[in-house]
Amino acid sequence: MVSEFYGSLESDIRGYGLSLETFRILEFLYSKGPHPVQKISETFAIPSGSITYVVDKLEKQGYVERQPIPGDRRKTNVALTGEGRSYFDTIFPKHVATITDHLSDATDEEKRELIRVLKKIGYGIQQRRSGATGDGTASNGSNLDNGQQGRT
Repeated sequence: MVSEFYGSLESDIRGYGLSLETFRILEFLYSKGPHPVQKISETFAIPSGSITYVVDKLEKQGYVERQPIPGDRRKTNVALTGEGRSYFDTIFPKHVATITDHLSDATDEEKRELIRVLKKIGYGIQQRRSGATGDGTASNGSNLDNGQQGRT
């Protein structure tokens, strides 16, 4: 059933002419603002060669632009263009409506529980990727969850 849910969401995204990867990047820029290419690459675990290709493609479509970072000529920020923001202003509410419809059979309490469990799983994945010791700390003893684990 999980594959039905995700498959439907991916189909919805493809219906806008976007891949899941490009949708995620556009949504990231839409909600978080301009970010360096390297940060986008790290956030979505996209190799540097691939992120360049994806950003180039989005740039050719007119959805994003590269902006110089003052004081660092080696790096650039990626930002939504006016066209990109307008496009996402149109499609994002439709995508949210699809998600809302998919979750309409769950009670509010079930939705809160789903969020709690998904966060727990996500933090666990982050900890394993960063070399956690299993007790919520990194191998250097620092706390990995920054007080976020278990919040809903």
